[in-house]
Amino acid sequence: MKRENFGSKFGVLAAAAGSAIGLGNIWRFPYIAGKNGGAAFIFVYIIFVIVMGTPLMISELVLGRHTRSNSVGAYKVLRPNSKWKYTGILAVVTSFIILSFYSIIAGWVFTYLQQSFTGKLIKVVPDQLESYFVSLSSNASSALFWNAIVIGLTAFIVISGIKNGIEKYSKVLMPILFFTLVALMIRSLTLDGAKEGLKFLFKSDFSQLTTKSLLEALGHAFYSLSLGMGIIITYGSYINREENLVSLSLQIITADTLMALMSGMVIFPAVFAYGFEPQSGPSLIFITLPAVFQAMPLGAVFETLFFLLVGIASITSTISLLEVSVSFVTEEFKINRKKATALLALGVFILSIPSTLSFGVWSEVQLFGKNIFDFMDFMASYAFLTIGGCLTCIFVGWVWGSQNAFQELTNDGAHPMKGYKIYNFIIKFIAPIAIGLIFLYSTGIIKL
Repeated sequence: MKRENFGSKFGVLAAAAGSAIGLGNIWRFPYIAGKNGGAAFIFVYIIFVIVMGTPLMISELVLGRHTRSNSVGAYKVLRPNSKWKYTGILAVVTSFIILSFYSIIAGWVFTYLQQSFTGKLIKVVPDQLESYFVSLSSNASSALFWNAIVIGLTAFIVISGIKNGIEKYSKVLMPILFFTLVALMIRSLTLDGAKEGLKFLFKSDFSQLTTKSLLEALGHAFYSLSLGMGIIITYGSYINREENLVSLSLQIITADTLMALMSGMVIFPAVFAYGFEPQSGPSLIFITLPAVFQAMPLGAVFETLFFLLVGIASITSTISLLEVSVSFVTEEFKINRKKATALLALGVFILSIPSTLSFGVWSEVQLFGKNIFDFMDFMASYAFLTIGGCLTCIFVGWVWGSQNAFQELTNDGAHPMKGYKIYNFIIKFIAPIAIGLIFLYSTGIIKL
């Protein structure tokens, strides 16, 4: 079975950056930055992204490109007949589970996009927005319908392959996302009172930086770049050897961070301009911002543009999450892409049903003190993801060898570069320890 490659450098960047730019950039990063010292937190975050994120992303890209294989096959190629393949299997399982609940949130976004486009959402009075969201998320039939739409749209793109599917649509969706973000940012920054929102986001207060803040910055740097879930390994396997992976990694990281900051400049100037309290998570997107748009001139137009923006960001992420499983199944079980994508999309939808129902009829069902949705999120995003990321560092640094990884990185000298000693030290020592701290903090084993 002949493997496809990305056809252009922009296609690689659009797809990889699209996987990283998701809901976390919009509803989490700007808020935690504002609450933890603004520019001071952003400075620390960028340091972590450069020092930790770049070597980790490079390592996963190198694994994929060197082996020309999926996230499981990469380990099998380099260490056949060993248990290291289970690190790849963990990545596939992690991305599959994350897609099952991420698609639910994306479904809510598309529901709101439809409600915005038809003019229904703008008419909901602010006092009823919270109950409106609760009613929407607990309506199983509606939630499952839009969840199916999201998964179906994702499958439609993935089923078309790398060049004609993921690359083609990423090259269209990412520019739309960027220009929509720019338009919304201009509107938000020109509102009376927008200055307070910028002050919240960009004030520089190093006194607010605590140990907890540092771990939050480190954790978000890891999660935001789609590390530890097989996406970067899988996309790396479709990249030509002529591509400079260091340059590509820095471009992806820059795009991801820039989009997060621009999202903050859309949201918080508007929130502060109309006297609302900043917050994070679903309540920001589905409760606070609709109230803000109601108070804004031409609010219905900008509300629709905003949910279009969030919808595109979510789809570019769901595409990459599904591709991890599709590449694994097609290559390891020799199933054609069309059949594999259809079966996996159906599997994701079935797995998403319990999480969807946890907002309604199964809201009382608890697993270790969490509802089903939160339990799935906890297991995949905080346990499996960090364990997989740590094992990847150990494999690249100690098992395959950082020297071999660096040789692939330079394309056997075609892209000569310095910095091996730094890369070696980070991937062998710093990265595993840092990811271990993220695991301990995220799972609540250490509390601050």
